[in-house]
Amino acid sequence: MNTLRHEDANAAEFRDALVDTLLANKMITSPLVARAFRTVPRHLFVADGTPLEVTYNVDNSVAIKRDPDGVIISSTSAAYIQARMIEQAGLAEGMRVLEIGSGGFNAALLAEIVGPDGQVVSVDIDPDVTDRARELLEQAGYGNRVDVVLADAENPLPGLHEPFDAILVTVGAWDLAPAWLAHLTEGGMIVVPLRMNGVTRVIGFLREGDHLASTSSEVAGFVPMQGEGARDERVFLLPDRNGHHVKLRFEGDVPAGLDLLDGVLATERTEAWSGVTIKHGVSFADLHLWLAVFLPGFCKLAADEGTDLNSERKSWFPFGVVHGDSFAYLAVRPLPDGGGSEFGARAYGVHGDAATTAMVEQIQAWDRRGRADEPAFAYWPTGSDRPEFGKDTAVLVKAHGVATISWPPAASAAR
Repeated sequence: MNTLRHEDANAAEFRDALVDTLLANKMITSPLVARAFRTVPRHLFVADGTPLEVTYNVDNSVAIKRDPDGVIISSTSAAYIQARMIEQAGLAEGMRVLEIGSGGFNAALLAEIVGPDGQVVSVDIDPDVTDRARELLEQAGYGNRVDVVLADAENPLPGLHEPFDAILVTVGAWDLAPAWLAHLTEGGMIVVPLRMNGVTRVIGFLREGDHLASTSSEVAGFVPMQGEGARDERVFLLPDRNGHHVKLRFEGDVPAGLDLLDGVLATERTEAWSGVTIKHGVSFADLHLWLAVFLPGFCKLAADEGTDLNSERKSWFPFGVVHGDSFAYLAVRPLPDGGGSEFGARAYGVHGDAATTAMVEQIQAWDRRGRADEPAFAYWPTGSDRPEFGKDTAVLVKAHGVATISWPPAASAAR
């Protein structure tokens, strides 16, 4: 816990500067949210010894708890995504809000926004997290304004009979639990970091009859869900000549015959370039999503220190494709004028040219059909009256329904 338990002028100055940045960057757009961020002392909810400049940095998340291997399993999210998620939820005074994933600070923000006539319930599966959140909320003056519940939110929460106007999920979710929808009122909003074949979008979903339709989406990463809703990746190790590894991580279907990749890092590397370019400072996050849903054999990559890939880290991104006995990954090279980069693919394997071709074709398809427009998302629970999904819609089968990603009609024609 943080030993800084008093409110001093220095912390207030940091907090005001943070809010000014969030407003300037349009991460906060409503007076209610701005007032909450100016009011709630974030430094009272972070770990002991966390400097104010880290606590109140717009992009910093702060770890709350790690597992025995040092992996973060609970954290105070970065301020920018907390602000965006609250804005996505469209909260107002008097609303009932359910938070899935506790920490304390975000729940205090929610309590400030909905006011004394509203209700905030924060649930977490970890007793260490709920005990800490309950204690810090009490010390910060929100003990009687937030109900902290120890439970696995994958299941219906006992004693909650009235539906919530909004649900904010603050952990990475592979699927939407039926219990969440059972707790959500008709016309309510659920904001959830949804994992789609390894790529996460924080999506604001509006409940429309028997399904959910997106109203907004943001790019961010979250610690994964624990409990019954957890979904583990499958990881395959490719050793190099020095005994280091490149890891291939699959969230969806794993291609058959991965044993064909044995020794692949010892083969000659090939590359191909797409002619698709991007200027410095321009986001291409939707390319990652496009590859995740339209590229068969898609995976994510991680490279150990000591591998050739690790030494070239600034020239590639951790998205790849397995193609038989070869695999390719997303690469970039600087443009001659220095103003941007060109996308391409590098590959290992006897048929690396086929792997690079598969990736380059989808990069070009994204450039032609998906680059200009952001996709829309929907979620169709099991038993809902689903329409006939056309070629413009990618369908991801989940345990309790299907998630769909749709680009405007021109976006995926003639892929």
